[in-house]
Parts: sequence; C-alpha cells; structure tokens
Amino acid sequence: MAKKSIMIVEDDPAISEMLSLNLTKEGYEVLTAVSADEALKKLEEKDTDFFIVDIMLPGSMDGFDLIRILKSSEDYRNTPVLILSAKDDAADKVAGLELGSDDYVTKPFNVRELIARIKSIFRRQAASAQMKEEGPKKITAKDLIIDTERLEVWVGGNPVSLTPLEFDLLVFLAKNEGKVFSRDVLLDKLWGYDYYGDTRTVDVHIRRLRTKIEEDPSNPKYIITVRGKGYKFRDPGKERNY
Repeated sequence: MAKKSIMIVEDDPAISEMLSLNLTKEGYEVLTAVSADEALKKLEEKDTDFFIVDIMLPGSMDGFDLIRILKSSEDYRNTPVLILSAKDDAADKVAGLELGSDDYVTKPFNVRELIARIKSIFRRQAASAQMKEEGPKKITAKDLIIDTERLEVWVGGNPVSLTPLEFDLLVFLAKNEGKVFSRDVLLDKLWGYDYYGDTRTVDVHIRRLRTKIEEDPSNPKYIITVRGKGYKFRDPGKERNY
C-alpha cells in the first residue's frame, strides 16, 4: 500500500522540521512549504493526501486563502485540511471550519495529539469508503436524496455540494433516522474516539449542512435540534412522531 502523503504549510522552520520528523517516523511521506504560493507550486508537481496549514503565512495569501483555493478545486476539494495556528480566537476557529477544514489545532500543541487527530481523519475517510460499498445505495427523505455510491446529494432535484465530513455527518444521521445523538457522541462517531476538540465543531458543521440542504436553515425540517440533547434526522415525508 502506498504511503499517505501530508503537506505541511508552515513558515516556522522549527515547527515544520519537528512535524516532518515525527510524521515520517509514523510512515507518512511529507512535503513542506513556507507559503501558500509555494504550496500551490509544489502541488503542480506532486499530489498530496492531507494538508496541515498555518493561518499566518508570508506572502500575498494567508492560510484561509489557501484553503479557499483548495476547496474550490476539483483535485483537492475532498482532501482533508487541518489548521495549525497560534490564533486561538473562537471566531478564527469557526471561520476555519466554515471553509471546510476538518480540524483546528492551536499552538503550542502536543505532537502526539496532532498525529492522533490526523490518524482519526484518515480512519474516517476509510470508513466512508467502506460505507460506500455497504448498505443501501440511496437514502430518500421527501425531496432529499443521498446517493452513498456516487457520493452525491440532491435536494428538490438539484445537486448539493458537500465536503466529505458534511456528507458523512448527513449519512450517519440519516441512517439513524429518529435517533438523538449528543455532540460528544457525534464527535466520537465522525471525528474518532481520540478526537480532542470541543463540541462547537459539531455545531459549525451542522450549521453548514443546514444551509445546504434546508429550505429554511433557521427552521430545519431534516436535521432537528433536540434541546439539551443534541441532533437527530427527521424524514418530513413520513407521518411519524419521534
């Protein structure tokens, strides 16, 4: 099996070298770049399976700019991104997750924890690929269609573009229709048992998902908030009380 490759976009040489050393020991192939421009240039020559991106980068683009470019490209829109930044403000964390990043780690950080998060994201990817081969190929709820084989979502006959994590979150909830899941349980199921993040991560992804599949995100009909408990999926086409 080919090694998974990880690109580190970080302008602090000490952090970049330390991460490179530890990730290489874990069996990953590592690419490094000190700026968004250098990262994009290197991607013209070699693909990667994962990005670790600092927000504050030298040059004309910061880390957020780079993530926007990656998530808008055909080649890397589904590639996991972990933000690594000294900016620990809640607004920055939410902004990073809103762009489609999978995780946000603040500096200073524990390298073992960081590697655990990376492994967790790769495991989720593998589980998603397995899910594609198993179970029903389509889940239908009124005018919402989820095609787990083609990894496509349609609402009212129109295609909806979801990130891999948004897709996995929707499928998990839809396959467990009517069941209420707490934020902690969703972190465990979708981000992995060794995820160290806070539950705000779940809320951000639920909000993003609602803006894409709900006619009125402020009054959702598919993904329902159960006050004090968490979230559940409801098929509004069924006459059923949960």
